[in-house]
Formats: sequence, structure tokens, C-alpha cells
Amino acid sequence: MQKETGLFIKNYMLYILRWIVLALVIGVICGVLGALFYDGVALVTGLREKNEWLLYLMPAAGLLIVFMYVKLDLVGAGTDTIIDAARDGGQLRFRLIPAIFFGTLLTHLTGGSSGREGAALQLGGDIGSHVGRWFHLDTDDMKIVTMTGMAAFFSALFGTPLTATVFVSFFVAVGHVYSAAMFPGLIASITAYAISRELGMQPFRFAVALPDFQVIMCLKVILLAALCGLVSSLFIETLHLTKRMYKRFFLNPYVRVIVGACLVILLTKLVGTYDYNGAGTNVIKAAIEDGTSHPLAFLFKIIFTALTLECGFKGGEIVPTFFIGATFGCVMGPLLGIPATFGAAIGLTATFAGATNSIIAPICLAVEAFGGGGILYFAIACAVAFTTSAYDGLYASQIIVFSKVSTHRLDMKAGHIPHERPRRGIRKAVREAGEAAQDPRTCIKEELHREKRERVMEFGREREAEKARRQAAQEQKQQESEKHGE
Repeated sequence: MQKETGLFIKNYMLYILRWIVLALVIGVICGVLGALFYDGVALVTGLREKNEWLLYLMPAAGLLIVFMYVKLDLVGAGTDTIIDAARDGGQLRFRLIPAIFFGTLLTHLTGGSSGREGAALQLGGDIGSHVGRWFHLDTDDMKIVTMTGMAAFFSALFGTPLTATVFVSFFVAVGHVYSAAMFPGLIASITAYAISRELGMQPFRFAVALPDFQVIMCLKVILLAALCGLVSSLFIETLHLTKRMYKRFFLNPYVRVIVGACLVILLTKLVGTYDYNGAGTNVIKAAIEDGTSHPLAFLFKIIFTALTLECGFKGGEIVPTFFIGATFGCVMGPLLGIPATFGAAIGLTATFAGATNSIIAPICLAVEAFGGGGILYFAIACAVAFTTSAYDGLYASQIIVFSKVSTHRLDMKAGHIPHERPRRGIRKAVREAGEAAQDPRTCIKEELHREKRERVMEFGREREAEKARRQAAQEQKQQESEKHGE
């Protein structure tokens, strides 16, 4: 017994040591590349803001991105590919790393409306997958190492190691927690964050005044969060509708990306501002710290992002989700009696929760981004938005394991409509009570009617079967006659 215990302890400690080494390797790589990518996005964004004519190069940039993905055989590869690999332990292709890296930079350089976290998840997941291959990990461990890379690169770009770790562990399969990914994910995320920050990355932080807890304010926050859940569903449905329309009217991917680019250019000129091009972090900051936003900013951002991402440009959807939530909360908050800055902070976290079908990660984001105050407000907002957004999701590969309103197991992909039966127990109790109180003669009549219906249905099935047999015999006879005729 002592020998077995000693062997267990030895193997267990070796396993922990291996994950520490893997996490540190992934954290260092993702920290360095994350800082490089962060600086690259900042550089091209600055160039675009100083040279507005770069917007007119958007069709050419789109053609280059589509051409690159076609030639590298990466058409259709994206965040959903990484999620599948994290869940199934599949291997990823190295060529995706330079493709998403330069594709996202070209999108931001020419004014495409997108974020950078989609690239973070893809780059990090691919890096983690290749590190796992270097260490010859099995399929189960490949899942963990892929998620570790996703968390590390996310942390390197946003400076939120706790949010990154929790988000990756929870969002792959809603209702199922990959707890084994928490330990290496947190080590890799903290390592990547420390390196990236030393190399110039500015963490995702905002200065916002948070009110003390009050019941009336809590009720107002619940209402705002419910609206944010609906807004997140509107954003997701707009993405899906735009994708279907593009594919219906423009089958050629090169034509599709040119049309999308031209539409973004046209809308930019119509609205008269460049606020909706790129990630829009300056607009997010103005909404949260200054309480200022255009009343329709969230709608414009939804349209710009859908037109950009669904035609072939690269980037991510989460930063646009932050933009949409912050600007919507900034405008809607004062109408509900909530300070504009606090409403923007609630809107950001709640919309993030609704769009990604997650609760814990947005709460962690509120702690890291806003300083940890008002945690009860953010917790209830995330829970409400998570519920009111139903089963829509930014990522089609995300699995919804359990229902959001019952213990019913779904095991379906995000965006599908489940067969919910939350009141099944009540109906059953009422039916049983009614049957117990029925008159015996009524029960006999219902039984006779049921038997009659069954006989009629059986007779109909026999007729259909006989009709099918006659038709088959007739076809066989006709074939034989045709053979003889030949």
C-alpha cells in the first residue's frame, strides 16, 4: 500500500511539474508575440487615424486577405476551428498563425470594424497546440494545452489573466468546466501578462465611479442587463443574417469582400465619423469614463462589424461587443436612473455575458477592469444577461451542455433552438390530478375513442403499404416489358 501511495505521489508531482513547464513555455511565447501583435495593431491604427485615405484601400486589403486564406488552404478556419480543437484535442496548422496575424493587421489598417481577441484566441490556441506536439502530448492533454495557449494570448493582449483563464475554461462548453485547464492556464496567463506589460502593453483598465449597493439601483441594473442580453442577441442575429445575405448574393469570395469593403466605406462617409472603424477603444473609454456616447452608436457598430467580418476580413467580435455594450449602457442607463458611466460599465460586462454565454468570466472582467467595486451589481447583471440572451452565441462551435432555465440536458451548439420543457413537471401534476378526479364513464369513453383512432391509423398504414406494394409490382412489370421490347 505504501509503495502504491509513493508511486502515485511521484507521478502526480511529475504531472504537475510538466504542466508548470508547459505553461511557462506557452506564457513566454504568447507574451512576446502578444506584445508584438498589440504594438502592430496600435501602429496600424495610428497610421489609419493620421491617413484617412487608407480607408479607400480596404477593397485591396480584403482581396489580399481572401487570396492569402485561399492559397494557404485556410478558407473557413477561424475561432470556431480553435474551439473544436480545444474540445476534441485536434491538431492545428501552423500556417494559421501568420494568416490571422497579418489578416487582422490589414483589417485594422484599412478601417475594418473588428476586434483583436479573435486573433488572440486563434494565435494562442495554435501556439499551445504546437507546443503540445513538441512535447508529444496525448489527445486529452492536447485539449488542455490548446486552452492554455488561448488564455495566455488573450491575457497578453488585454492584461486580464484571471478573465482569460476563466473565460477559456468555461466558454468552450457552457455548463461544463475544464477545471484541469485552470492551473496551467493561470500560470501561462500571468506569465504572458507580465512579459507583455514589460514590452509596452497597456492593460484593459477604466476609472469609473461605482455606487454603493441599494435595492432600487439593483432593480434598475437588472432591467438594463435584461436589455443588454437582448442587444447581444440582436448583434449575433445581425452577424448571421449578414453572412447569409453575402453568401446568397455573392458566391465568389473575392466579389464578396469587395462589396463588403465598399459598403463599409460608404457607411463611413454617410455617418461622417471614423468612430466605428477599427476596434473603437477610444469610444469605449469615453462612454465609461466620461459618460458620453452617440445615441445610436451601438447600432452603427453592430452594422459596421457585421459588414466587415462576414465578408472575409479578420479580427474578433468581443471588442465590438464591449463597444456595443458600453455605448448602449451609457445611453440607456440615464433613462433608467443609472449614472451614464456606471451604466456603460454594466452594459459592457452584461453584453459580454450574453454574447459569449458566460457568467463567471464577465464578473472577473469587471473586477480586473473596474477595480472590484460594485461586484454584486456586476454579478446580477451578468446572470440576467446570460439568461435573457437565450442560446445565441458568437461562436457556432460553442456547445450548450445544459439548459439555462432548467436541469434539462441539451448538448447542442450555440444558436440552435432547443426543445425546452421547463413546465413539464407542473403539467404532469395537473394532468394526473385531473385523471384522478375524472368520472369512470368519461375514462371509458376516452379509452374507446383512443382505440378507434388507433384502428383508423392502423388501417391507413395497411392501405399505404398495399399501395406501395402494388406500385412496386407495376414498376417491376414495366421494366420487364421494356427488356423484352429491347
